[in-house]
Amino acid sequence: MKLFKQAIVFVVLLGVAATACNRTEKAEGEKSKLKVVKGLYSFGPEMKSFTLCEDGREYWVTDSVKNLELSYSNLGFEKPYEPVYVELEGYIAKSDTATVSADFDSTLVVTKVIKISKEIPDGPCAQ
Repeated sequence: MKLFKQAIVFVVLLGVAATACNRTEKAEGEKSKLKVVKGLYSFGPEMKSFTLCEDGREYWVTDSVKNLELSYSNLGFEKPYEPVYVELEGYIAKSDTATVSADFDSTLVVTKVIKISKEIPDGPCAQ
């Protein structure tokens, strides 16, 4: 009986270790997908969206560092959803349909705000 209990404890610990390892690998994989993107960001009570300059694709935005929303608010808009030009570091992930509008199948996870400005360049985010 003692051997059986030890085997169960071993299996449980093995499962915990495998789960932790999988989370670490996932986090490392996401970090390796980091890239700098430029586009237009809009923020309001019901939507956080980013439109990529290079091809106009739209993404839901998750602000993992909680700096993008603060920077946007500090620009002093009277109304929500005013677009601003941003340069961000982050990665693209599949959207969680339980929390994200069905209009967005992908989410931009922001890890760093490089630039945010009310001044929107001419053309599709002119370089």
